Amino acid sequence: MLQQAVTEMFDQHQLIKKPMYRPEVQQVIDQYQLKYVLAQFVDIHGAAKTKSVPISGLKAIEKDGVGFAGFAISGMGMQPHGPDFMVKGDLSNLTPVPWQPGYGRVVCEGYVNGQPHPYDSRYVLRKQVERLSAKGWTLNTGLEPEFSLFRRGEDGSLKMVDDSDNLDKPCYDYKGLSRSREFLERLTEALIPVGFDIYQIDHEDANGQFEINYTYSDAINSADMFTFFRMVAGEIANDLGIICSFMPKPDPKRAGNGMHFHLSIGSEESSNLFHDPSGMGLSKMAYHFIAGLLEHGPALCAFCAPTVNSYKRLVVGRSLSGATWAPAFIAYGSNNRSAMVRIPYGRIELRLPDAGCNPYLVSAAIIAAGLDGIELELTPPAACNENLYSLGLEEIAARGIETLPQSLKEAVDALKADPLFREKMGAEIVDEFIDQKSMEWVEYSRHVSDWEVKRYTEFF
Repeated sequence: MLQQAVTEMFDQHQLIKKPMYRPEVQQVIDQYQLKYVLAQFVDIHGAAKTKSVPISGLKAIEKDGVGFAGFAISGMGMQPHGPDFMVKGDLSNLTPVPWQPGYGRVVCEGYVNGQPHPYDSRYVLRKQVERLSAKGWTLNTGLEPEFSLFRRGEDGSLKMVDDSDNLDKPCYDYKGLSRSREFLERLTEALIPVGFDIYQIDHEDANGQFEINYTYSDAINSADMFTFFRMVAGEIANDLGIICSFMPKPDPKRAGNGMHFHLSIGSEESSNLFHDPSGMGLSKMAYHFIAGLLEHGPALCAFCAPTVNSYKRLVVGRSLSGATWAPAFIAYGSNNRSAMVRIPYGRIELRLPDAGCNPYLVSAAIIAAGLDGIELELTPPAACNENLYSLGLEEIAARGIETLPQSLKEAVDALKADPLFREKMGAEIVDEFIDQKSMEWVEYSRHVSDWEVKRYTEFF
């Protein structure tokens, strides 16, 4: 009898300790036997940040939020004596973390003193999405993340993950794809349970470089998915003793890691307001949107190519397999992969972003620039359907085509000079981004590289 009473008391205590949630949330908890949940957000660079919350405290994520010392997080505009940075998330977006059994994730946004924090990247994107929603529109984005696989040598240097992946033209190579299949399969199988509709995997243009394609979604969900993609890829690679890098240009002799954004706007009446059956399949709205992207291209570059290393990718030249595939010129054309904007029939592909970008800020900046083109009814120049890589700079200039910034400093200067983004995205986040990236450029400029040491130590 005593044992039965103790058991009943224990069971009652457990019921108190394990609150029940909405049916759809409880289903995820039960199905994946979740014990902990990652309250996840990103810093200004797009790097994932989290706290682990025991399942018993899950409701706090939605109601009161999870607290952080904001000064410890890059780009939150906070000081050591400031209030806590709180993140809150809708529990309906709870998903499992397949590579960490017993863990889930809730995507969160930042609050300070009970108000949305203007330095929070996801909130900044949400405000731009609301501008579209007021018109009855939704921006759909399809992201194409490229990444490189490495292993560490005994001296700590990066080595090719597979020494046999050494063809001069490795793109779509069967052997290279097959010999990295353990990582690719584990990555794919971790993404599918959380809603990634993956439709192809390929070996990209550089040795050890791959791309996984999945179906488009609305802009906020796409950014959430890409953040999760980088989280999954990094941890699965680590489990296998290798490195998955989203660095824009890890090897100066090989193609860099881009992340092309496929863009379309939908409404209740049409799934794609950019489509029109004539010409390149584009509507007037789409041309205005393109004009906005081109008009603000130099400043947009700062968000799309946000690192010093990004500008080792945004050059005209040849890689071992033929071309950089990265746009250096502010132009657009039908299926023209050498232009900043490519037109696959009926939609827009912005080829400027690289895999190291913050997808929330890029998406927000795309909306700001594109809507400016629509609202002002800007007209783009004539389409350029030539191979821009094959033309000299004088020929490019004669066609009235400008060059994108060729350094982080140039891009940041262009962002400073373009008032659109401060006005639409918020002065707080844009000024903080400028400050962060200006300091990054200063640190880089003062760094003494191995190349300098080798060249100048006994040069004089």
